[in-house]
Amino acid sequence: MAGRTPQKFQIPTQLFINGKLVDSHSTERHGLYNPIDETLITDQIQYAVAEDVDAAVAAAQAALQGPWKKFTAAARGDCLLKLAELLLEHKEELAWLDATPIGKPEAFSKMEVDMGVSIFKYYAGWADKYVGESAPAHDGFMKIVRHEPLGVTCGINPWNGPISTMCLKLAPALATGNVMILKPSEKTPFGTIRFAALATEAGIVPPGVIQTLPGDGKTGALLSSHMGIRKISFTGSVATGKRIQQAAAASNLKRVTLELGGKSPSAIFDDCNFENAVFWSTLAITQNTGQACFAASRLYVQESIAGKFIAAFTEAMKKKIEGLGTELGPLADASQLQRVASFFERDAGKTQVLVGGKRHGDKGCFWEPTILFNPDLNAELYREEIFGPVVCVRTFKDEAEFLRLANDSEFGLMAGVFTQDINRAMRLAAELDSGVVGINCVSYINLEAPFGGTKQSGVGREMSHYALRAYTEPKTVLIK
Repeated sequence: MAGRTPQKFQIPTQLFINGKLVDSHSTERHGLYNPIDETLITDQIQYAVAEDVDAAVAAAQAALQGPWKKFTAAARGDCLLKLAELLLEHKEELAWLDATPIGKPEAFSKMEVDMGVSIFKYYAGWADKYVGESAPAHDGFMKIVRHEPLGVTCGINPWNGPISTMCLKLAPALATGNVMILKPSEKTPFGTIRFAALATEAGIVPPGVIQTLPGDGKTGALLSSHMGIRKISFTGSVATGKRIQQAAAASNLKRVTLELGGKSPSAIFDDCNFENAVFWSTLAITQNTGQACFAASRLYVQESIAGKFIAAFTEAMKKKIEGLGTELGPLADASQLQRVASFFERDAGKTQVLVGGKRHGDKGCFWEPTILFNPDLNAELYREEIFGPVVCVRTFKDEAEFLRLANDSEFGLMAGVFTQDINRAMRLAAELDSGVVGINCVSYINLEAPFGGTKQSGVGREMSHYALRAYTEPKTVLIK
């Protein structure tokens, strides 16, 4: 690897603790390479170690009991509105900082910033409206339920959607009166560090309310087991989610929200809107180069239209290959490229490749959008999350067969049903073992509705008012 990526903006590589950019207690420095051309972005990234985690927790506790405690709910709502304005003001910078390390098209990252703006505005409206409850005093006791903040919370975020995921955790946490320590992925730390610094430097939040500790799994483990942290919200792999839940239980039984992997099924029935089904099926596996937890990577097509649909879908995916490097970015880095390739090495001969199935070019981390037809039901390619633009296609006869195939998975994050029969749609929505079901759409989420999975796809929900519950503890007050 040679050369350096041109820098449009200054790259933050330090930790952000108690209102200041500070050096890690570790002298180790780490590097990131641009997956488009393999040039060096920086080799000076610092990771937080135990002393840094302790310092951040102490600063968070001081802010929680000090200036932040004095903010009324309405004042917290105003803070969130100002954070939304801050995102817009620094849109170009933040989008570049988060897009560059993983080769994501900047236009896509700018859309993520816009989503972050919507998230902050949404929860700004909730800040003074997440009210308690009371029950009748017919038994001589007045019963009041208060929603109280958990305290010091932590968001451990993924690399595939760093800005939007940061906002999904930070906004409801702040709206309900918590403070948050953010640990971005070691692959995409820059935007989160910069945002925390901007928010504090602008005086929107007091020092210690938003802090950033870049690092790898070791940093995440320190946060998950820290006795001063009361809540972890994690988005990432099933394996890491299990370790976080174990650490949380073994330490102080901190609350945990886990949004984990998926192998989402989608059914194409013969009465579907054909063009709509092709559009969503293509988008579902190619948006963010297939690096999305809710990607519809298991596609089931009814036998009567299988030939026609698969032909159209194949042509749509071929066009996506032509867009590699422009509208479609690379995989996140060399390790992700190797991960995707390894599935094909282990499961060679267990499926028919209709299009793609290989690295694109000899420079950068590009993988061709891929359709696998009729894979072996026990193949890893079919059963495990690949996290790339790879979709498995099988045919089915009727609703019963589709449900059997769709629910035969340890994942349950997203599902799709394409049909114009509303009765069928609602029957299947009830029977699919999935946290979200799209009717005539798939791999789509909406801020106003809860998002999360069943089985090993996660614990708890993000988005909507359901996220507020994850950052508060109900307290019952009984009055005689």
